[in-house]
Amino acid sequence: MKYRTVVMYLEVGCFVSCLCGWILVCSTLPTEYWNFSEVGSSVLTTANYYSNLWMDCISDTTGVSDCKYYPSMLGLSAFLHAVRAMAVCAVCTGFFGGVLTLVGMKCTKIGGSELANARVTFAGAVTYFVSGKH
Repeated sequence: MKYRTVVMYLEVGCFVSCLCGWILVCSTLPTEYWNFSEVGSSVLTTANYYSNLWMDCISDTTGVSDCKYYPSMLGLSAFLHAVRAMAVCAVCTGFFGGVLTLVGMKCTKIGGSELANARVTFAGAVTYFVSGKH
């Protein structure tokens, strides 16, 4: 194979890998079980408390669960604020990194010259790296 073809296949493989990582990060945001604890002294009175970035939930032994969103942004801990901000920033910068990488790849004819495509692809790679999906 020619050098250009090998580089193109490598770029496509890396792009698919980064896209899968971005999808996995997006799928962790709505997950309910970020924090889980079980309270109870017997089997009949067990309660499960679980929470994520957006709400707190409780479920009892009958399987009924009750979830409520956090009532105020001001009442949350600094740790939860930081985790929320980093997660949302990771999703946003990962999206823009994917767009830049897609535009700059050798198999697309959008960017223009070889040098311009290489610079756009490098900018997409740096954006992916900053978003935390490296």
